Amino acid sequence: MTSYEHATPNPDMQALDRMIGTWDVSGDAAGQVRYEWLPGGFFLLQHVDIDHGGNHIQGLEVIGHERTFGSEAPSEKIKSRFYASNGDTLDYVYELEGDTLTIWGGERGSPAYYRGTFSADGTAVSGGWVWPGGGYTANMERAE
Repeated sequence: MTSYEHATPNPDMQALDRMIGTWDVSGDAAGQVRYEWLPGGFFLLQHVDIDHGGNHIQGLEVIGHERTFGSEAPSEKIKSRFYASNGDTLDYVYELEGDTLTIWGGERGSPAYYRGTFSADGTAVSGGWVWPGGGYTANMERAE
């Protein structure tokens, strides 16, 4: 028998609680994203519905610590996988330090990443995606 029956969510996931809710996305990408906890608190779900670069993108991202069945310890990093309506799957690593959210494309330290800063009142995030030779702005504001 594994310890799954008595497992508790990693405390660093609670830092992402400030993302819960619906956000209007503006900048070079526009639309809405919605974050919610999967029951149990181990995983955060992001529902995406945005337009970017002439493409309409819908998808679901599952964010949390990886732990394979039978393993006692989850991964140290908060990882995610995004499933897009066009069939793409993308992997990310999340970091939230203070008011700065960094989402690394693939692995931590990747040259492709999103970096955004939460406003003092937590109702907006200003930032954008960066990669070698490009990038775009993607700001979020809490929807009414």
